This record gives sequence, C-alpha cells and structure tokens, in this order.
Amino acid sequence: MTDKFTKSDAEWRTMLTPEQYTVIRKKGTERAFTGKYYDFNEDGIYKCAACGQPLFDSETKYHSGSGWPSFYAPIVPEHIQATKDFSFLMIRTEITCSRCGAHLGHVFDDGPQPTGLRYCINSISINFEPRQTE
Repeated sequence: MTDKFTKSDAEWRTMLTPEQYTVIRKKGTERAFTGKYYDFNEDGIYKCAACGQPLFDSETKYHSGSGWPSFYAPIVPEHIQATKDFSFLMIRTEITCSRCGAHLGHVFDDGPQPTGLRYCINSISINFEPRQTE
C-alpha cells in the first residue's frame, strides 16, 4: 500500500506553480497540443509532479492524436485512482495519483492493445526522469 502524501491547501499553493495548482488541485486542464510532454519521446519514467510517485513508463507512451500525452498502462495500477467524473455534461473517468490525490487527467477505453486504454495526461501533472543506464 502506498503511503499517503497530504498537504494543506496553503502548502500546495507554496509548492506548486499557479498553473500546476489549477490543474493538480482544482482539476483543471491544459490546452490541447500545448503540454511539454505531448510530443516528447525520451526513454524514462513519468512521475507525479506533486509527490514524485512513479506513474507511467515511456514504453507505454504513444501518440493518440488527442493533444495530450497518452499512455496505455500505468507502471503500477495501484498508483492510479479512477473516479467517475460528471463535469461539463460528460461522463468520463478521472484519474488521480493514489498517493497525493493530484489530478492527472482522464482514462478512456479507445486506446491500443494490450489494454485498450488511453490514459490522457496533463503534462503539468507529471515530471519526466530519464532512465538510468549502467
């Protein structure tokens, strides 16, 4: 089980940029095709920008054409929490970091095999760490 990472609203505001706070804590979104990882193809791991929990491996990243970085599977399924989202007159599945509750984006069932899922992620919600080579 993952240890929870909790902060007060004031602490979140101090540690996150205003843009990160809007997306990560207030469930905002980046404009399509503008995020730093949308057209990014380096080898490594994507971690939660708020708490550092590993979320996605570059090996599962693909170009979905949606305008946001897309992955077909998380590194550890338990690192992602899914919740029904009824905002904006739509029914979607929001995904958050299971450790700190950071809003990451949404998951859809129109992705590639082997999972058939598309984890559509805000770049501002994740940080990239290059894979360590020995």
